[in-house]
Amino acid sequence: MSMIRDLRAVVRPSLRRNTTLHNSYDATRDPSASSAVVDCAVYRDGRRLTEVDGTCRTPREAMLRVREGGGFAWIGLHEPTEEEFAGIAREFGLHPLAVEDAVHAHQRPKLERYDDTLFTVFKTIHYVEHTELTATSELVETGEVMCFTGRDFVITVRHGGHGSLRALRHRLEEDPELLAKGPSAVLHSIADHVVDGYIAVAGAVQEDIDEVEIEVFSTPDKGSSRGSDAGRIYQLKREVLEFKRAVSPLLRPMQLLSERPMRLIDPDIQKYFRDVADHLARVQEEVIGFDELLNSILQANLAQATVAQNEDMRKITSWAAIIAVPTMICGVYGMNFTNMPEVHWRYGYPMVMGVIGVVCFSIHRMLKRNGWL
Repeated sequence: MSMIRDLRAVVRPSLRRNTTLHNSYDATRDPSASSAVVDCAVYRDGRRLTEVDGTCRTPREAMLRVREGGGFAWIGLHEPTEEEFAGIAREFGLHPLAVEDAVHAHQRPKLERYDDTLFTVFKTIHYVEHTELTATSELVETGEVMCFTGRDFVITVRHGGHGSLRALRHRLEEDPELLAKGPSAVLHSIADHVVDGYIAVAGAVQEDIDEVEIEVFSTPDKGSSRGSDAGRIYQLKREVLEFKRAVSPLLRPMQLLSERPMRLIDPDIQKYFRDVADHLARVQEEVIGFDELLNSILQANLAQATVAQNEDMRKITSWAAIIAVPTMICGVYGMNFTNMPEVHWRYGYPMVMGVIGVVCFSIHRMLKRNGWL
């Protein structure tokens, strides 16, 4: 089977929620070590150099090995400092602006070209599992993966506690024919890996939205506070907005990689960026739909709360009308005047109590029939 037919099967991980969403952080370096390099390897003809071929322990050794015998180097870093990245930047001739972005992170997804180097920023999304959705639940965590792509090197810089590329590297190493295409194959694999993560998270967020929607439009339990879901809906909107900030800006870079010929992108690989862009566009449509649906749910929830308040006010007003009858009569006969009708009448008290009871019962029945009580 050719490399092209194997590309999707090799690069794309399973979209099952139990595998993708639990992509936990793997501590690939000793916390006490000063180096941010988590992996450093040279690939020739799609195969990683082994100890027999002469491994490289530092980025400088990797670059020297590439210049001597060809191939390309793939260096992975995790949250490097300026001092740790300075030497690598000099060795590979990275642009200072791109280096600054890679070190300080918190960048918008983008694609930039500096001389013979492509600098790509991806926002990674991790779904946070929870037993119950509350007004303070955190649904998504974001991280970043920056990728420097040159003719004979790939440098990946990762920020955040998730989105590890170790498993992706292993899958690529199992397909030498794909890795033989060079750094552009790695760039495509990273993009595909990130977008597949978006698809999985979108499915999980959809389940949370469905849950809230069912609860909002279901019959509330007796004594429950209607409109109490507004906090959860608003929290969902905040998390969806965070998701949208990761997805929407990346669509244009993926379209450029799939449509515009670039010297650093292999023509056989470039057509597969179109597949990534299509999947990304689908996720973007879903995220926009999430936001619109949450707006509708929030409006419906607030309308229900308003209706509930109106019903409560009608009940309060009805009981106030009933209580007004004995209050008025008792107020009249509570006045301290000597000459008042029926004050000294033997049957005055029973008659007044009877009149109060009949009038209150009649008002209650009328309000009940009209749906006020």
